[in-house]
Amino acid sequence: MKLNYFCSIKIIRLTVLRYFIEFSYHGKNYFGYQIQPREVSVQEELEKALSTILRENIKITGAGRTDTGVHARKMFAHFDTSLLLSEKLPSQLNSFLPPDIAIKRIFKVKEDLHARFDATYRTYEYYISLEKNPFTQDSAWQHWKRNIDIDRMNEACKILFEYEDFESFAKTGGDNTTHLCKIYKAYWQKNEAELKFTISANRFLRNMVRSIVGTMVEIGTGKTEPEELRKIIESKNRSNAGTSAPAHGLFLADVGYDF
Repeated sequence: MKLNYFCSIKIIRLTVLRYFIEFSYHGKNYFGYQIQPREVSVQEELEKALSTILRENIKITGAGRTDTGVHARKMFAHFDTSLLLSEKLPSQLNSFLPPDIAIKRIFKVKEDLHARFDATYRTYEYYISLEKNPFTQDSAWQHWKRNIDIDRMNEACKILFEYEDFESFAKTGGDNTTHLCKIYKAYWQKNEAELKFTISANRFLRNMVRSIVGTMVEIGTGKTEPEELRKIIESKNRSNAGTSAPAHGLFLADVGYDF
């Protein structure tokens, strides 16, 4: 008797879920957000923690990259997994990660939402200490030896809105395909012995904020006139702008999305 055997092949399609992760970090101990060969980065620490806890190889994509020593109060990244994540995951990650990286929340989003390309704006803050302060050595530019005129710097801020090409503030030799940025707000505030610069735009060039701050401080200390900022921008020459402000005074403060 001849028997016929039939094999039924069932194809299982795994649904890939996309999650956003909101986190913050103090940048002192890291060579920026993005993974660097033979250097410690925030991205590396996050991927290592997620991969260990979820027991699969997790790669994350950030909303941007911050340079060595720069901090982030609010940063976003996305990653994909086939797992339904537990509400306890943020707490588990915080227990696993070093003290200078903190997970705020993890939430599911549409599968095509991109942490970098779908960001509608980014806001940075820069801090300057007007007095010698041992408690802000790692989080503010200690600039107490010369007076800084905040009114002159705010006058110069208004000029930034007249332009969209900021090549003069871009790092020389960078990988920018365009130098066009739309600045939404830029202003200085004084709180007792501290200055805070807030700037928001649809995108930023590498080293752009620190270059602008360095130029603004030259204006505030009288080395450069506010109106000269137009010539600096129009020259499209980095050497005409001021020296970059130290990285440790810079914070990524917010990243915006339509959700």
